[in-house]
Amino acid sequence: MKNSLIKRAIVKVVKNNTGLSTLLVFAICGVVITSLIPPQILKYIVDNNLAPQKSEKLLALAASYIGVLLFIGIFDFVKEAVLTILGQKITKEIRVEMMEKLERINAMFFSSNSSGTVISRFTNDVDAINSLFTSGIIGMMVDCFKLIGIVISIWTFSSKIGIVTLLLMPAIYGITRLFQKRMLKAQIENRILIGRVNNHISESLKNIQMIKSYSKESYMEENYKRYLLDNYKTVDKVNFYDSVYSPLIQFTRAVIIAFIVVLSSTQLNILDISLGMVAATIELISNLFGPIENLGMELQNIQQAISGIKRVNDFYSEPEDDFKNHELKAEDIITNREDVQLSFNGITFQYEEGADVLQNIDLSLKPNEKVTFVGRTGVGKTTLFKLIMGLLKPTKGSITINGMDVYSIPNSEKRKIFGYVDQSFHIIKGTVAEQISLQDGSITREQVEKALDFVGLKDYVATLESGMDTIVNRNNLFSQGQKQLLAIARAIVTNPPILLLDEITANLDSITEEKIVYVLQKASKAHTILSISHRLSSMIASDTVVILEHGRVKNVGSPEVLLESDDWYRSHIALEKLTWS
Repeated sequence: MKNSLIKRAIVKVVKNNTGLSTLLVFAICGVVITSLIPPQILKYIVDNNLAPQKSEKLLALAASYIGVLLFIGIFDFVKEAVLTILGQKITKEIRVEMMEKLERINAMFFSSNSSGTVISRFTNDVDAINSLFTSGIIGMMVDCFKLIGIVISIWTFSSKIGIVTLLLMPAIYGITRLFQKRMLKAQIENRILIGRVNNHISESLKNIQMIKSYSKESYMEENYKRYLLDNYKTVDKVNFYDSVYSPLIQFTRAVIIAFIVVLSSTQLNILDISLGMVAATIELISNLFGPIENLGMELQNIQQAISGIKRVNDFYSEPEDDFKNHELKAEDIITNREDVQLSFNGITFQYEEGADVLQNIDLSLKPNEKVTFVGRTGVGKTTLFKLIMGLLKPTKGSITINGMDVYSIPNSEKRKIFGYVDQSFHIIKGTVAEQISLQDGSITREQVEKALDFVGLKDYVATLESGMDTIVNRNNLFSQGQKQLLAIARAIVTNPPILLLDEITANLDSITEEKIVYVLQKASKAHTILSISHRLSSMIASDTVVILEHGRVKNVGSPEVLLESDDWYRSHIALEKLTWS
């Protein structure tokens, strides 16, 4: 728990809710103390009233016995109510901290962790941690205090029974510890498998059209069944340990009570205790095994929580986007839009150690230059764009804008510098205007209107039910080409000096492609434009073409120069012309 998110959340909630925390401590003390009183009253009733057959104080003693049980119930109710409130507050604090962490986490994390795994940590693991506070660790503490009090009470009745009880405790602890280890291992396996199941569901929903198009329903169903079966086996293992533990404890309790009754009988009378002490001891022994049995019942929740804590803390320990200079402002980096210098200084990058995706990229771009990156699929073009925007940190080298390392620029300022358009448009919940502004309060309505007008969608949006205020709640409100135009509007709404275009015409027909290329040519007059293109015929007019091969820069030059000097470029153009014909 050292330096863990869970510990910090608990400390913060306790400090902010001192009244509730004090009430919880009071209720716990009340439950522990009052639960030790009924056996004392029972002993007094048997020895001083039932055995000598006196009934004068019997009614009052019975009323006091019931009254103590009532107080136990009241204290227990207050404890559970306060625990629920504090547990929810702690859960909320954990989830808030996790979401803030998600915003700071290094982009490399998402290359090796699926969305289903991350969702599982936010939902299942945090819910398991919540059960630790509502029915786990506090209940375990209360039961431990009860055990201590019960052992002391038994010892005051009979040191012989106290010795027997103390000898039993290590054996019972050993059984509990054995089950604890087995259940913890099964719970950790279960957490991992739940994440796999969640990820399969998420991926199936995301790719449902492709699954249906290629008739892969049965394949996905078989995979899902296999994941469920693996998960079922671990759950079955946990349930087995949980179901065996409680009967084992109950059987042990019955044997011990029978043993005490035999030793206290008139024939043996080895323990040399009164009838009232026997009755009180039997109740205390029952109460002794009650907390132990509860520990077993709580064991599953506790083990789930422990595995959840481990996974949440592992998530919270993931590397963050470091070296961010939060005092940097876009206007301080770019004082003059006509003088934007973008430089690649010996860039090398690898997702996994020993496997370079990009190697020794050295480029220096002029202000307002139009550059197109071309090369085979998988050569690292999209990765290069992520490096340019500072989403990934180079393994070696740096990318600078006017001498400032892009990775040190805070994310809040990047939208004023970069406008990024990829092959797909991601719709968010909100109006048409919010699709452009992304609910950024600093972007005015006039800026949104100007962006829509620039890409040629202003008239179409005006025909919608509420214009720019139309809620986008279905995917067919805009065509594929219109979505791509919306993506461009989203990128240019802040009028950033640098535009990055990642193969944005790949899935469009020739007419729509021509329209988008026209819009981009308009934008190119006041922006530095970096684009990725697989089809050289569809790229906008470029000053420079950069050919990438095996993660390196193979050649750089104007389209005209490369057509004369580069065999790959020339053959690529010839092949495209052949397909046109």
